Amino acid sequence: MYLAKKIWLPLALFAFGFASWGFMSLPAENAQSSAAEIKWVTMEEAAAAAEKDGKKLLIDMYTDWCGWCKRMDATTYSDPGVVKYINDNYHAVKFDAESKEAVTINGVTYKYNPKIGRRGVHELAVQILNGKLSYPTTSFLNPDLSILTNVAGFQKADDMMVILSFLGEDHYKNVPWEEYQKSYAQGK
Repeated sequence: MYLAKKIWLPLALFAFGFASWGFMSLPAENAQSSAAEIKWVTMEEAAAAAEKDGKKLLIDMYTDWCGWCKRMDATTYSDPGVVKYINDNYHAVKFDAESKEAVTINGVTYKYNPKIGRRGVHELAVQILNGKLSYPTTSFLNPDLSILTNVAGFQKADDMMVILSFLGEDHYKNVPWEEYQKSYAQGK
């Protein structure tokens, strides 16, 4: 009985301390994660903002069932450098290619079409991806909503940074992609 009392008090103090530490660290973790999030907006909001400020659009074309899309969210789109660069230089849109909500841009309404593909697809996704439905695809649009390029497939954060700066800083206008990749790698 004496031994049980001797062990009980330190064990109770340890449990209380551990629980308190967990609760105290919780807000700090939440603050860090919310600080490093991309400011996703709707396609309509991005189009309107781009018309005013001249920023390009980045569209994360995804589907709910796409495992690589989820991995890209968890890694690439959570990387602090990628988050900051996108928030500073682009209007970011997360667009579900199978969304059933209509989207109206420049007087044109795009809708979900159940007759395209096995699951159906949104007409805006078909338009932006030029009919090449692959997920994830990161689409880059000029402020006038013309398609700059589509980058299909999962991109690691380091690879995405090269693409973001190549397009975001208009290097593509003067430097070939392969040359820019080499100079970017050497600058690191």
